[in-house]
Amino acid sequence: MRIGVIGTGRIGTIHANTLSRHRDVGSLILTDADVSRAQELAHRLGETAAPGVDEIFRWGVDAVVITTATSAHAELIGRAARAGLPVFCEKPIALDLPGTLQAIGEVETAGTILQMGFQRRFDTGYEGAREAVRSGRLGRLHTVRALTSDQAPPPVAWLPLSGGLYRDTLIHDFDVLRWVTGREVVDVYAAGSDAGPAMFREAGDVDTAAVVLTMDDGTLATATATRLNGAGYDVRMELAGELDTVVVGLDDRTPVASTEPTGPPAADKPWPGFLERFGPAYEAELNAFVEVVRGERANPCDGREALQALRISEACELSRRDRRPVAVAELPGGTQNTAM
Repeated sequence: MRIGVIGTGRIGTIHANTLSRHRDVGSLILTDADVSRAQELAHRLGETAAPGVDEIFRWGVDAVVITTATSAHAELIGRAARAGLPVFCEKPIALDLPGTLQAIGEVETAGTILQMGFQRRFDTGYEGAREAVRSGRLGRLHTVRALTSDQAPPPVAWLPLSGGLYRDTLIHDFDVLRWVTGREVVDVYAAGSDAGPAMFREAGDVDTAAVVLTMDDGTLATATATRLNGAGYDVRMELAGELDTVVVGLDDRTPVASTEPTGPPAADKPWPGFLERFGPAYEAELNAFVEVVRGERANPCDGREALQALRISEACELSRRDRRPVAVAELPGGTQNTAM
């Protein structure tokens, strides 16, 4: 199998490393807007660098992995679909619903594969939480609390391109909330704060956000996020039911300190970022993609799944702007329950 990797930044490099050593992947063709960066990575891995995207398609590949800037995702997905190629793409498909729906339409018209990169679905902790909910261990689920806290903000230049805190960060929480619980979000009430560094206000974004979400079975969920969590990278999910409570992301590297006399000590080596925290999950999702391409398993996260997470993110932006509850049904692209 020959795979084209478009984009060789941080996550593209990780994915290229995973694929280069995969037993079922014979070779890679790498390309990037920064030609020298792609060449350096190709040399290090013993793979081939291409001068541009056109060569990826002209030289011939069996599948494509897209890890470019978000603004290029939808166009590249459509191009791959028209070429009949399976695609793995980092989230989101696009930063708006029309672009997302158009790209999904091209994939569905072509009858090709689009697997989205929501890596938390491949994390051992979230898998355990899903099993706890689905097995009935928790009893009736009544409360979910999710959080994503970055230790340090992204580069200033990235903020205007990111889509904002809801679309860039909390979209992961929204996706995994659906995946773990098997339920859909009915409505949201969101708030955000830009009281931190001026760069967030200048980008029209917030540095901290909170959302209350109501699920279609009455379960209540909260999701919070911040770009300014100096203690370390903190990603957790707490699920409370009538019979039991479980927590994802609570280990000896969780950047929290107890104020109780007998509480656990602060982490010696808190997680610094998402690449370290979710390293095994990133590898697992690419391994799954190879299996999907080979016809050995079903697609674990298709474009429609990504669409639902984006609709929730869009509803949050609308709620924050208008200072009101927003029903997700107000957003286009709704379908029947697709939570897997």
